[in-house]
Amino acid sequence: MKIAPVMRALEASSSLEGLIVHTGQHYDRNMSEVFFQELGIPAPAINLEVGSSTQGIQTGRIMAAFDEVFERVAPELVLVVGDVNSTLACALVARHRQVPVAHVEAGLRSFDETMPEEINRILTDRISDLLFTTESSAAENLEREGIPSSRVHFTGNTMIDTLAFMLPRIESSGTLETLGASPPYGLVTFHRPGNVDRADLLRRLTFLLVDQSRHIPLVFPVHPRTRKRLVQLGLWDSLEAEPGIMLLQPLPYTQFMALVRKSAFVLTDSGGIQEETTWLGVPCLTQRTSTERPITVDEGTNTLLGDDLEATERAIGRILNGDYQPGNRPHLWDGHAAERIVSVLESWLRERQ
Repeated sequence: MKIAPVMRALEASSSLEGLIVHTGQHYDRNMSEVFFQELGIPAPAINLEVGSSTQGIQTGRIMAAFDEVFERVAPELVLVVGDVNSTLACALVARHRQVPVAHVEAGLRSFDETMPEEINRILTDRISDLLFTTESSAAENLEREGIPSSRVHFTGNTMIDTLAFMLPRIESSGTLETLGASPPYGLVTFHRPGNVDRADLLRRLTFLLVDQSRHIPLVFPVHPRTRKRLVQLGLWDSLEAEPGIMLLQPLPYTQFMALVRKSAFVLTDSGGIQEETTWLGVPCLTQRTSTERPITVDEGTNTLLGDDLEATERAIGRILNGDYQPGNRPHLWDGHAAERIVSVLESWLRERQ
């Protein structure tokens, strides 16, 4: 979702050409291949196929495989997005190869270094030559960390570029009819270790979902690692048996966003969904103690709930009573972030020649 608009902007550029390297960090078809098809992203020129493993092993595999790419390709610049293991691994390899690095979605901070993504964000920003930010707090974070302002460019949010571009298709997709989901309903998604890998919290979340499904139907596309943990803890059957809970496989982008668009609220621990719900004006309840996207709380529709499931219950009750913050669309979340990014790249590379 973050790279699709950048590739479109690169295709429209008269001076730049983009080549996609797919690390294979996400390999489930519904979380990888189908996104390329739906979003019209060119097929990857190279697929490293690293698969899943622990944080360290996966990062190491990506680095080793990506390093070999430089024996075949001589890029002028490596562009990385977000905060996953692939982001840091590829940035490190490029830096070792003395190739400039550009980071899309730079400067976001949760200030929770127990999250692997936070370490990836900090280190990637430290070694990047160009840092493209989505909100004002990002530039403040980078300044505090000693990153020169000349390297930082406020360009907006490429996730929102994709959402704005795809919205007509999302609204005409017929997803709700296909899945048999009828508003009002709540949409649920969990995948982060802070929720999924803590057995007691995951049990309490399961009981919360069962209880809340008796007040409003819940639609729950289940991430593979979340399903694995629910099965291990013997919780899957109780969710599956509940008539008010619709359990689904991970969904393609258009279908998932169609569910978000019509939901009464989204209960999540995702980062990107906090942004998408803010742009769509859908209440978002984030089951985390911190967020790297504070603008979604300050200006948008997002509420941080921490581990307090009683607070979650109260928040859902308020939403069902029509009491929630409507929010606003943040500055430069206008569907043109990728064009601004490519414009900066063109100028920066031209000056280096």
